[in-house]
Amino acid sequence: MLVFKFGGASVKDADGVVNLASVVKKFEGDQLLIVVSAMGKTTNALEKLTKAYFNDDEDVHSIFDEIKKYHYSIMEQLFEPADAVFDKVANTFVEIDWVIEDEPHDDFDFIYDQVVSIGELVSTRIVNAYLNKAGLKSNWLDVRGYVLTDNTYREGAVQWGKTCAAIQKDIPDLLNKGIVVTQGFIGGTSENFTTTLGREGSDYTASILASCLGAESVTTWKDVPGILNADPKLFDDTVKFDELSYTEAIEMTYYGASVIHPKTIKPLQNAKIPLLVKPFSDPGAPGTIIHENSANLFIKPVIILKSNQVLLSLSAKDYSFISEDHLSTIFKLFAQNHVKVNIMQTSALSFSVCFDLKEERFKKLLNELSVDFKAKYNHNVSLITVRHYTPASLKELTAGKTVLLEQLSRNTIQLAVK
Repeated sequence: MLVFKFGGASVKDADGVVNLASVVKKFEGDQLLIVVSAMGKTTNALEKLTKAYFNDDEDVHSIFDEIKKYHYSIMEQLFEPADAVFDKVANTFVEIDWVIEDEPHDDFDFIYDQVVSIGELVSTRIVNAYLNKAGLKSNWLDVRGYVLTDNTYREGAVQWGKTCAAIQKDIPDLLNKGIVVTQGFIGGTSENFTTTLGREGSDYTASILASCLGAESVTTWKDVPGILNADPKLFDDTVKFDELSYTEAIEMTYYGASVIHPKTIKPLQNAKIPLLVKPFSDPGAPGTIIHENSANLFIKPVIILKSNQVLLSLSAKDYSFISEDHLSTIFKLFAQNHVKVNIMQTSALSFSVCFDLKEERFKKLLNELSVDFKAKYNHNVSLITVRHYTPASLKELTAGKTVLLEQLSRNTIQLAVK
């Protein structure tokens, strides 16, 4: 049994959906479970809709109309007007109508998950319908009944025992009847509310399903030839890795490499399931394979750039040394506000930390920290992580930039720059 994951770029338009079907057709002899992300930039658009609704902005309905128009345009190129998929998609979008008709709930993260999750539900309806139209027998599955999480909205923690039990109970029989198409990124709670697993979480969904089902492999189809040493949109002369070890892949994703979700690798490593990263535009290309016995070869340093960072420096109001008690208080507040630390550094009188800016969470965290600490921060900071670095590569990356914080280890350097 194989697990395929198709990201948003692979289904951004009608041609992408047709191409997905042509890729799947090459594997007609295999049992296939297909995980699909929201189409194109739909997640970004739904995030914009969520913020507009939460802030009671006037353009809520116009934003929603654009999202629907985008999907209906794709469907009109793929299906006849009377196709049942139009009603199925319309009924899915109604779930957003129900949300935005009411006054905003005071928990932004809860609203976020109920709205943003619709992107995956709609995309899988369209993909499933097209596969059947193309003669590939396919069944749609609502993953929210199988990937079971706690109530941590926007970062649902998977309840592994319940999740594997639910997956193993139903999905093998469904796979015997044909292809199974389901959603990435989303899960469900015991109260039947929707959660999300964190941005780019569809890779993680594929990993969860593969691990619980004992899949032969997971293939994630991307708009790049495989895993590269750096983002080709930001850096020239990137090189592709033919293979990587689980350990190296975990290190890269931990530091923010966006080609794979950070939580994806560990379940696959535990189950010894290889992960293939391949280009959807060239299915026959070798791509990159991540597995246990890989001989890592680094011709160039691995460069990971995270933008839109905040660099926050805290000091005690009584000018005392930063102690373990101070750090305990700080980390407790970070955990309660679901803010993940990307880099941290302690000196005698201050504690500095760099993290992704999520405006609503940052404001709340800053207010709570300001009770006991003096705070200074920089916006619009970039965090550069370089693994297997060389002096020449560091000089090139920092040229014309101000280094605000630096941390160096044997194989990795991190630089907060502006």
